[in-house]
Amino acid sequence: MSFQLPDLPYAYDSLAPYMSAETLEFHHDKHHQAYVTNGNKLLEGSGLENASLEDVVKKSFGTNAGLFNNAAQHYNHIHFWKWMTAKGGKGTMPSEIASKIDSDLGGYDKARDDFLAAGAGQFGSGWAWIALKDGKLEIMKTPNGENPLVHGATPLLGVDVWEHSYYIDYRNARPKYLEAWFDNLVNWEYVAELYSKA
Repeated sequence: MSFQLPDLPYAYDSLAPYMSAETLEFHHDKHHQAYVTNGNKLLEGSGLENASLEDVVKKSFGTNAGLFNNAAQHYNHIHFWKWMTAKGGKGTMPSEIASKIDSDLGGYDKARDDFLAAGAGQFGSGWAWIALKDGKLEIMKTPNGENPLVHGATPLLGVDVWEHSYYIDYRNARPKYLEAWFDNLVNWEYVAELYSKA
């Protein structure tokens, strides 16, 4: 199954002022497109041409670094675009996710603090996550394109902390980007959808 670049689920300027049209144009049209293009080249002859994207990610981890990096980043970004919405944030959180965060992560405020700390504390490029593992929510961070799938968990929310995700808008102020992202852009409806499927 070849990789395809999905359209953004909103206009380029709809996440401003928290994420600019310029950031989305570079991030989606250039960076994500590169993962798709390079991933398709590396998929050829890998023996995984007919596998689902999730299986490509899991099976290439630790065995085919080039394919893994591009496939995992493609997977991460397919969800990243959907993890954001113009009117996101705490007030849009469905009750089932809110109660799961209360029981597993110590409540919204603690979960927010721990998630922001994971993102700010990820050295170099990577991601911070809320993932479901063995029936419980966990906050994780991973380097580069790595994601919870390769650690036996299901990603429910992820934030990209590669510099291309925030440098145009926030320069080197990653913590400011993370706060703006979590407080204003998180699409909790999509988190709830992924939780119900998991």
